[in-house]
Amino acid sequence: MTTKLFSELLQNSPKNWGRWGPDDEVGALNFLTSKEILRGVQAVKQGKVFMLGVPVARPAGDPIYPGRGKTTRTMAMDKGHYMNCHAHAMPGGMEYADDVVFMYLQGTTQYDALGHVWYDDQLYNGYDAKSTIGGLQKCSVEKIAERGVVGRGILLDVARFKGVKHLQANEGISLDDVLKTAEMQKCTIEKHDILLIHTGWLKRFYDEGEDAFFPGKTMSEPGLAYSPELVDWFHKMEIPSFGTDTVASEQTMHPESGTMIPLHAALLRNLGVVFNEIDWLHDLAEDCAKDGQYTFLFVGAPLKVVAGAGSPVNPAVIK
Repeated sequence: MTTKLFSELLQNSPKNWGRWGPDDEVGALNFLTSKEILRGVQAVKQGKVFMLGVPVARPAGDPIYPGRGKTTRTMAMDKGHYMNCHAHAMPGGMEYADDVVFMYLQGTTQYDALGHVWYDDQLYNGYDAKSTIGGLQKCSVEKIAERGVVGRGILLDVARFKGVKHLQANEGISLDDVLKTAEMQKCTIEKHDILLIHTGWLKRFYDEGEDAFFPGKTMSEPGLAYSPELVDWFHKMEIPSFGTDTVASEQTMHPESGTMIPLHAALLRNLGVVFNEIDWLHDLAEDCAKDGQYTFLFVGAPLKVVAGAGSPVNPAVIK
Protein backbone atom coordinates (compact mmCIF):
# COMPACT_ATOMS: atom_id res chain seq x y z
CA MET A 1 0.00 0.00 0.00
CA THR A 2 1.25 3.47 -0.92
CA THR A 3 1.12 5.92 1.96
CA LYS A 4 -0.99 8.96 1.19
CA LEU A 5 0.28 12.45 1.86
CA PHE A 6 -1.85 14.49 4.25
CA SER A 7 -2.32 17.10 1.54
CA GLU A 8 -4.16 14.42 -0.43
CA LEU A 9 -5.90 12.63 2.45
CA LEU A 10 -7.22 15.86 3.98
CA GLN A 11 -7.77 17.98 0.89
CA ASN A 12 -11.51 18.26 1.63
CA SER A 13 -11.16 18.31 5.41
CA PRO A 14 -12.60 21.32 7.30
CA LYS A 15 -10.34 24.03 8.73
CA ASN A 16 -10.81 26.71 11.34
CA TRP A 17 -8.02 28.87 9.92
CA GLY A 18 -9.01 32.53 10.05
CA ARG A 19 -12.18 31.80 12.04
CA TRP A 20 -10.91 33.88 14.96
CA GLY A 21 -8.73 36.19 12.93
CA PRO A 22 -5.28 36.00 11.35
CA ASP A 23 -3.46 36.29 14.69
CA ASP A 24 -5.24 33.45 16.52
CA GLU A 25 -2.96 30.92 18.28
CA VAL A 26 -5.36 29.00 20.56
CA GLY A 27 -7.77 27.55 18.00
CA ALA A 28 -10.83 25.73 19.27
CA LEU A 29 -10.21 26.93 22.83
CA ASN A 30 -11.98 30.07 21.62
CA PHE A 31 -15.20 28.08 22.07
CA LEU A 32 -14.59 28.00 25.84
CA THR A 33 -16.26 31.30 26.68
CA SER A 34 -17.35 32.43 30.14
CA LYS A 35 -20.74 30.86 29.41
CA GLU A 36 -19.09 27.51 28.72
CA ILE A 37 -17.03 27.70 31.90
CA LEU A 38 -20.20 28.30 33.92
CA ARG A 39 -21.79 25.31 32.17
CA GLY A 40 -18.86 23.29 33.45
CA VAL A 41 -19.33 24.61 36.96
CA GLN A 42 -22.99 23.56 36.83
CA ALA A 43 -21.86 19.97 36.20
CA VAL A 44 -20.32 19.81 39.69
CA LYS A 45 -22.71 17.81 41.89
CA GLN A 46 -20.67 16.02 44.58
CA GLY A 47 -17.40 17.84 45.19
CA LYS A 48 -15.26 14.84 44.21
CA VAL A 49 -11.84 15.69 42.80
CA PHE A 50 -9.74 13.53 40.46
CA MET A 51 -6.23 14.56 39.43
CA LEU A 52 -5.29 13.08 36.07
CA GLY A 53 -1.52 13.56 36.04
CA VAL A 54 0.75 10.51 36.18
CA PRO A 55 3.77 10.23 38.53
CA VAL A 56 6.92 11.89 37.20
CA ALA A 57 10.47 10.46 37.32
CA ARG A 58 9.60 7.04 38.75
CA PRO A 59 12.72 4.87 39.20
CA ALA A 60 10.88 2.18 37.22
CA GLY A 61 10.26 4.59 34.33
CA ASP A 62 7.44 6.69 32.95
CA PRO A 63 5.22 6.22 29.86
CA ILE A 64 7.23 8.29 27.39
CA TYR A 65 7.17 8.23 23.59
CA PRO A 66 9.97 5.93 22.30
CA GLY A 67 13.05 7.98 21.51
CA ARG A 68 12.41 10.58 24.17
CA GLY A 69 14.83 10.29 27.05
CA LYS A 70 13.81 9.12 30.49
CA THR A 71 12.88 11.83 32.98
CA THR A 72 15.53 12.18 35.67
CA ARG A 73 15.37 14.00 39.00
CA THR A 74 18.56 14.78 40.91
CA MET A 75 19.14 16.30 44.32
CA ALA A 76 21.01 19.59 44.17
CA MET A 77 20.95 20.00 47.94
CA ASP A 78 20.13 17.58 50.76
CA LYS A 79 21.28 16.60 54.25
CA GLY A 80 24.40 14.99 52.82
CA HIS A 81 25.72 18.40 51.73
CA TYR A 82 25.62 19.55 55.35
CA MET A 83 27.07 16.31 56.68
CA ASN A 84 30.16 16.58 54.43
CA CYS A 85 30.49 20.35 55.01
CA HIS A 86 29.71 21.30 51.40
CA ALA A 87 26.96 23.51 52.81
CA HIS A 88 26.29 25.25 56.09
CA ALA A 89 23.06 25.96 57.91
CA MET A 90 21.53 29.40 57.58
CA PRO A 91 21.64 31.78 60.54
CA GLY A 92 19.24 30.26 63.04
CA GLY A 93 19.94 26.68 61.95
CA MET A 94 17.69 26.29 58.91
CA GLU A 95 18.74 23.73 56.30
CA TYR A 96 16.95 22.81 53.06
CA ALA A 97 16.62 20.35 50.20
CA ASP A 98 16.56 21.30 46.52
CA ASP A 99 16.40 19.27 43.34
CA VAL A 100 16.43 19.58 39.56
CA VAL A 101 14.67 17.64 36.84
CA PHE A 102 15.52 16.93 33.20
CA MET A 103 12.56 15.92 31.10
CA TYR A 104 10.90 16.24 27.76
CA LEU A 105 8.05 18.71 28.12
CA GLN A 106 5.86 16.01 26.60
CA GLY A 107 7.34 13.26 28.77
CA THR A 108 4.39 13.08 31.17
CA THR A 109 0.71 14.07 31.28
CA GLN A 110 0.80 17.03 28.92
CA TYR A 111 -0.68 19.38 26.37
CA ASP A 112 0.47 19.70 22.78
CA ALA A 113 0.96 23.22 21.50
CA LEU A 114 -0.92 23.95 18.28
CA GLY A 115 2.47 24.41 16.65
CA HIS A 116 3.62 20.95 17.72
CA VAL A 117 2.89 19.31 14.34
CA TRP A 118 2.44 20.45 10.77
CA TYR A 119 2.49 19.39 7.12
CA ASP A 120 3.03 21.30 3.88
CA ASP A 121 5.20 23.70 5.91
CA GLN A 122 2.20 25.32 7.59
CA LEU A 123 1.09 25.22 11.21
CA TYR A 124 -2.43 25.84 12.50
CA ASN A 125 -3.93 29.05 11.09
CA GLY A 126 -1.46 29.10 8.21
CA TYR A 127 1.66 30.12 10.12
CA ASP A 128 4.96 29.24 8.44
CA ALA A 129 6.66 26.14 9.87
CA LYS A 130 9.93 28.10 9.89
CA SER A 131 8.49 29.96 12.87
CA THR A 132 9.29 26.86 14.96
CA ILE A 133 13.06 27.18 14.46
CA GLY A 134 14.73 27.72 17.82
CA GLY A 135 11.37 27.75 19.60
CA LEU A 136 7.74 28.23 18.61
CA GLN A 137 7.22 31.89 17.79
CA LYS A 138 3.64 31.10 16.84
CA CYS A 139 1.14 28.68 18.39
CA SER A 140 3.33 27.82 21.39
CA VAL A 141 1.94 26.13 24.48
CA GLU A 142 2.38 29.41 26.35
CA LYS A 143 -0.73 30.72 24.57
CA ILE A 144 -2.77 27.74 25.76
CA ALA A 145 -1.40 28.15 29.29
CA GLU A 146 -2.31 31.83 29.40
CA ARG A 147 -5.90 30.95 28.57
CA GLY A 148 -6.29 27.64 30.42
CA VAL A 149 -8.57 24.78 29.39
CA VAL A 150 -11.72 25.03 31.51
CA GLY A 151 -15.22 23.81 30.70
CA ARG A 152 -17.66 20.94 30.91
CA GLY A 153 -15.90 17.63 30.54
CA ILE A 154 -17.37 14.25 29.74
CA LEU A 155 -15.76 10.83 30.18
CA LEU A 156 -16.31 8.29 27.41
CA ASP A 157 -15.38 4.90 28.84
CA VAL A 158 -14.81 3.07 25.56
CA ALA A 159 -13.03 0.17 27.26
CA ARG A 160 -16.09 -0.52 29.43
CA PHE A 161 -18.38 -0.12 26.42
CA LYS A 162 -16.38 -2.80 24.60
CA GLY A 163 -16.29 -5.00 27.71
CA VAL A 164 -12.48 -5.11 28.05
CA LYS A 165 -9.82 -3.99 30.53
CA HIS A 166 -8.01 -2.25 27.72
CA LEU A 167 -8.23 -1.92 23.96
CA GLN A 168 -5.73 -3.75 21.79
CA ALA A 169 -2.65 -2.35 20.09
CA ASN A 170 -3.59 -0.03 17.21
CA GLU A 171 -7.30 -0.68 17.78
CA GLY A 172 -9.38 2.15 16.35
CA ILE A 173 -12.28 3.93 18.03
CA SER A 174 -14.86 4.96 15.46
CA LEU A 175 -17.38 7.78 15.66
CA ASP A 176 -20.04 5.12 16.12
CA ASP A 177 -18.10 3.76 19.12
CA VAL A 178 -18.00 7.26 20.63
CA LEU A 179 -21.72 7.83 20.20
CA LYS A 180 -22.71 4.36 21.42
CA THR A 181 -20.47 4.72 24.47
CA ALA A 182 -22.29 7.92 25.42
CA GLU A 183 -25.62 6.15 24.82
CA MET A 184 -24.61 3.24 27.07
CA GLN A 185 -23.62 5.72 29.78
CA LYS A 186 -26.98 7.52 29.42
CA CYS A 187 -25.27 10.84 28.91
CA THR A 188 -25.31 13.33 26.05
CA ILE A 189 -22.26 14.81 24.39
CA GLU A 190 -22.97 18.51 23.99
CA LYS A 191 -21.41 21.20 21.85
CA HIS A 192 -18.15 22.52 23.30
CA ASP A 193 -17.65 19.57 25.66
CA ILE A 194 -14.09 18.59 26.57
CA LEU A 195 -13.83 14.86 25.85
CA LEU A 196 -11.89 12.35 27.94
CA ILE A 197 -11.59 8.95 26.27
CA HIS A 198 -10.74 5.95 28.45
CA THR A 199 -9.07 3.07 26.61
CA GLY A 200 -7.41 1.34 29.59
CA TRP A 201 -4.08 1.45 27.72
CA LEU A 202 -2.16 3.57 30.24
CA LYS A 203 -2.95 1.22 33.12
CA ARG A 204 -1.31 -1.50 31.07
CA PHE A 205 2.01 0.34 31.39
CA TYR A 206 1.88 0.18 35.18
CA ASP A 207 0.42 -3.35 35.35
CA GLU A 208 2.40 -5.11 32.61
CA GLY A 209 5.40 -2.90 31.93
CA GLU A 210 6.94 -1.07 29.01
CA ASP A 211 7.14 -4.09 26.69
CA ALA A 212 3.37 -4.50 26.76
CA PHE A 213 2.79 -0.75 26.41
CA PHE A 214 5.26 -0.36 23.53
CA PRO A 215 5.16 -3.75 21.77
CA GLY A 216 8.36 -4.25 19.83
CA LYS A 217 9.69 -0.92 21.22
CA THR A 218 7.39 0.94 18.83
CA MET A 219 4.21 2.98 19.08
CA SER A 220 1.10 0.94 18.40
CA GLU A 221 -1.62 2.51 20.48
CA PRO A 222 -5.39 2.28 20.40
CA GLY A 223 -7.40 5.47 20.10
CA LEU A 224 -9.69 7.56 17.96
CA ALA A 225 -9.52 6.37 14.36
CA TYR A 226 -9.37 8.89 11.54
CA SER A 227 -12.38 9.11 9.28
CA PRO A 228 -13.92 12.06 7.43
CA GLU A 229 -17.09 11.50 9.46
CA LEU A 230 -15.23 11.76 12.78
CA VAL A 231 -13.46 14.96 11.71
CA ASP A 232 -16.72 16.50 10.47
CA TRP A 233 -18.35 15.59 13.81
CA PHE A 234 -15.57 17.33 15.77
CA HIS A 235 -16.05 20.35 13.51
CA LYS A 236 -19.83 20.39 13.86
CA MET A 237 -19.73 19.84 17.64
CA GLU A 238 -17.03 22.51 18.02
CA ILE A 239 -15.03 20.30 20.37
CA PRO A 240 -12.31 22.49 21.93
CA SER A 241 -10.06 19.80 23.37
CA PHE A 242 -9.87 16.12 24.17
CA GLY A 243 -7.67 13.90 26.30
CA THR A 244 -6.93 10.19 26.52
CA ASP A 245 -4.97 7.65 28.53
CA THR A 246 -2.46 7.12 25.72
CA VAL A 247 0.71 8.87 24.58
CA ALA A 248 -0.66 10.21 21.27
CA SER A 249 -4.45 10.23 21.80
CA GLU A 250 -5.25 8.37 18.58
CA GLN A 251 -4.83 5.09 16.71
CA THR A 252 -1.15 5.16 15.80
CA MET A 253 -1.37 3.88 12.21
CA HIS A 254 -4.36 4.49 9.97
CA PRO A 255 -4.67 1.22 8.03
CA GLU A 256 -6.54 2.60 5.00
CA SER A 257 -4.12 5.43 4.18
CA GLY A 258 -0.90 4.15 5.76
CA THR A 259 -0.47 7.45 7.59
CA MET A 260 0.73 7.86 11.17
CA ILE A 261 -1.35 9.89 13.67
CA PRO A 262 -3.53 11.57 11.02
CA LEU A 263 -5.84 13.18 13.60
CA HIS A 264 -2.94 15.35 14.74
CA ALA A 265 -3.13 16.75 11.20
CA ALA A 266 -6.92 16.83 10.77
CA LEU A 267 -7.89 18.02 14.26
CA LEU A 268 -4.90 19.82 15.80
CA ARG A 269 -3.31 21.39 12.72
CA ASN A 270 -6.50 22.04 10.72
CA LEU A 271 -9.19 22.65 13.36
CA GLY A 272 -7.09 23.87 16.25
CA VAL A 273 -8.38 21.16 18.61
CA VAL A 274 -6.06 21.00 21.62
CA PHE A 275 -4.66 17.54 22.46
CA ASN A 276 -4.18 16.47 26.11
CA GLU A 277 -2.26 13.21 26.44
CA ILE A 278 -1.19 10.58 29.02
CA ASP A 279 -4.16 11.22 31.34
CA TRP A 280 -4.68 8.82 34.25
CA LEU A 281 -8.37 7.95 33.71
CA HIS A 282 -8.70 4.59 35.47
CA ASP A 283 -9.86 5.92 38.84
CA LEU A 284 -12.24 8.40 37.24
CA ALA A 285 -13.71 5.67 35.03
CA GLU A 286 -14.26 3.37 38.02
CA ASP A 287 -16.01 6.12 39.95
CA CYS A 288 -18.20 7.15 37.03
CA ALA A 289 -19.31 3.55 36.56
CA LYS A 290 -20.33 3.43 40.23
CA ASP A 291 -22.27 6.67 40.51
CA GLY A 292 -23.38 7.14 36.89
CA GLN A 293 -22.09 10.73 36.70
CA TYR A 294 -19.95 11.07 33.57
CA THR A 295 -19.94 14.88 33.30
CA PHE A 296 -17.92 17.29 35.40
CA LEU A 297 -15.90 20.49 35.51
CA PHE A 298 -12.56 20.02 33.76
CA VAL A 299 -9.60 22.29 34.54
CA GLY A 300 -6.36 22.00 32.57
CA ALA A 301 -3.51 24.36 33.52
CA PRO A 302 -0.28 23.72 31.58
CA LEU A 303 2.89 25.64 32.40
CA LYS A 304 3.59 28.93 30.65
CA VAL A 305 6.62 27.60 28.79
CA VAL A 306 7.84 30.38 26.52
CA ALA A 307 8.05 29.15 22.90
CA GLY A 308 7.31 25.60 24.10
CA ALA A 309 5.96 22.81 21.88
CA GLY A 310 4.23 21.21 24.87
CA SER A 311 3.88 21.37 28.63
CA PRO A 312 3.34 19.10 31.61
CA VAL A 313 -0.05 19.39 33.31
CA ASN A 314 -1.94 17.80 36.18
CA PRO A 315 -5.57 18.22 35.05
CA ALA A 316 -8.34 18.41 37.63
CA VAL A 317 -11.76 16.82 37.25
CA ILE A 318 -14.40 17.97 39.73
CA LYS A 319 -17.64 15.99 39.85
